[in-house]
Amino acid sequence: MHHELLEAGSARDAAHLAASVLLDLVGDHEASTVSVALSGGSTPAPMFEHLAATATGLDRWQVFQVDERVAPPGAPSRNLNAIEATLGAAGAQVVAMQVEDEDLEVAASAYARLLPPQFDVVHLGIGSDGHTASLIPGDAVLEDLRLVAPTAPYQGHRRLTLTYAALARAKVLVWLVAGDDKAGALGRLLAGDEAIPAGRVTAGRSIVVADHSALAEVLGTGR
Repeated sequence: MHHELLEAGSARDAAHLAASVLLDLVGDHEASTVSVALSGGSTPAPMFEHLAATATGLDRWQVFQVDERVAPPGAPSRNLNAIEATLGAAGAQVVAMQVEDEDLEVAASAYARLLPPQFDVVHLGIGSDGHTASLIPGDAVLEDLRLVAPTAPYQGHRRLTLTYAALARAKVLVWLVAGDDKAGALGRLLAGDEAIPAGRVTAGRSIVVADHSALAEVLGTGR
């Protein structure tokens, strides 16, 4: 699919720009509820903070998780921590994935029932291996037709993740990518390479916000 590309100088600049893009997308929303799905990791933390500090009407926001590691509540590896500490603390309704449940299949089905028919915005990142959400290369989850599914262990954790079917419900995707370790994967995403999991995501519209380090292969080494 076509990706609209926005450049930023640093990782923090990219995070703040992505927050501004997201706010522009939902700022004029007339519905009583705004539905947003957010990914985890360290890259979007400044984006969450910027959203919490600048967004108005956060009490209208339903914030869903794109994916979550199976770990105890409050564990440092949990994506939920940063979302709740920023947007949740600022008044947004955070709809958490119940990864504490013993049966992940049941937890996946339960979360799928909570999803809206359409997301106003879905935020995604990309890994150096080309994964996005917890859609991991070689995992059977890539072919799962459900909206939410558990994964095989990856980097020490099983996970729950939105699948391609759920991500396709996004009116707009906002990708936030930073760091030179992402340069190769980002180049493949922008080239439409469906051999990486990120390259198979489709939605109504896609905006990629990236810092210059991540864009090294696209911009050229002299940039």
